[in-house]
Amino acid sequence: MKRTIGLLLVVLYAPLASAVYRCVDETGKTIFGDTPPPACAGNLPIYELSKSGTVLRRIEPTPTPEQLKQRQDEAQRRKAEQAAALDQKRKDMALLNSFSNARDVEVARDRNIEPVKARIAGAEQRIKEIDKREKDLGEQMEFYKGGKAKSKHADTANPADDQTTAWYRGEIDRAHRDRATLTESIARYKKEIEEINAKFDGDRKRWIALKSGGGKLQAEPVSAKAKGTY
Repeated sequence: MKRTIGLLLVVLYAPLASAVYRCVDETGKTIFGDTPPPACAGNLPIYELSKSGTVLRRIEPTPTPEQLKQRQDEAQRRKAEQAAALDQKRKDMALLNSFSNARDVEVARDRNIEPVKARIAGAEQRIKEIDKREKDLGEQMEFYKGGKAKSKHADTANPADDQTTAWYRGEIDRAHRDRATLTESIARYKKEIEEINAKFDGDRKRWIALKSGGGKLQAEPVSAKAKGTY
């Protein structure tokens, strides 16, 4: 019955306008107008009808600020996903072009780790030299202090003696600082090796996955992507 009345109203409006606008309010009542009905404004979709009653288009309701924010966030999320997918495709192509087999990935890993290991070895050797110097300085200072204690002038204050002892202590303190700096450097180098291993391990697994798929650049979750940069 409502449909029949609606079509009848469309026919009645036809001579007066080139299109008719229709919406259904929250109570289920159908509203018509030769312009978008004011009662339909807000959160109700409006349909533009032709003279024959055919739906020409759907006019979406004006979004709320919250809805606009959600749409913007969704658009940004999709854009970020598309950019990530393109970046992953580029990395996959570079990975396939860089290595002919999985063994090549391991060789590249070892080649990147080698200079870092050399820096570790150099720092460790330097620490040994510092330890030896610190030991020698300590022995020399004790020998000097012992010699002064036996001197017949030991009870006489001598500024030069104080300066000499202060020099030994200063050199020992500097050795301590140098050793601490080198120890921190070694820790950073070892962390760098861990990162290199993780990167090339990810590259190797990704290369195998791509090859097992016939070389196709298959989709992969963002969280599981290889972290290599080419």
